[in-house]
Amino acid sequence: MPNVQSHPCFLTPKRLQPDYPLFVFLPGMDGTGRLLRTQTVGLEAAFDVRCLAIPPDDLTNWPILTEWVVELIEAELKYSPDRPVYLCGESFGGCLAMKVALHSPQLFDRIVLVNPASSFRHKPLVAWGSQVTRLFPEFAYRLSSVTLLPFLANIGRIGDDDRQEFYDTVLSVPQQTSIWRLSLLREFDVADDQLQQLQQPVLLLASAADRLLPSLEEVQHLARIFPRAQTVVLPHSGHACLLESDVNLYKIMQTHQFLTVRRQSLSRL
Repeated sequence: MPNVQSHPCFLTPKRLQPDYPLFVFLPGMDGTGRLLRTQTVGLEAAFDVRCLAIPPDDLTNWPILTEWVVELIEAELKYSPDRPVYLCGESFGGCLAMKVALHSPQLFDRIVLVNPASSFRHKPLVAWGSQVTRLFPEFAYRLSSVTLLPFLANIGRIGDDDRQEFYDTVLSVPQQTSIWRLSLLREFDVADDQLQQLQQPVLLLASAADRLLPSLEEVQHLARIFPRAQTVVLPHSGHACLLESDVNLYKIMQTHQFLTVRRQSLSRL
């Protein structure tokens, strides 16, 4: 995959499949897109995969970041406007996915949200801790990032290579960028009546063993809002569940009949 440009871009796998449905993945707080690698091979069985990568020095707000993502998707669809589009967001990316879907609902056929961090501002201790990190010197910030790793993932369920990639990716996020993205999560607010307008089928994945955020409760809340939602609970998974060896997003979508879709206008959804 290519290096990230000076603005958000899509990382593209070596094998392009323009005749397949487009699968757009919006990553978590790291913003690198590197941690999707455990899922890419499975997803490529049915999709043309794109993964958003946000530069480490990017400090844009929700509206601008949303516009960037929409423009990137529209560019992908320029030569294949009729193919189905799946929008998938994990954690921070789940919040961004909701913003993007509300901005341009006509672009998407189905939506997948994995442990969306939309519950962040409702977790006072986590929100308070995110504000305290801005006071840390750089060495203390990096130490706190290492301490946080067991809360970000169920380490024992991640393979050795993916575990090292996880460590390296988390530690690669600059302190200023981390503080900025945490501030975006504190500010994130989408009204329930807005989400109720999204008529696409929505698949909600929740890790029951998430030690960072109340993902199960948040997904149950969202399931009552989205008109066409179904929920999958991962009983032993941590927050960064897509890194876990036993979690296969493609198979989960297949099992829950979330793969076959014909392109159709939203008026017929």
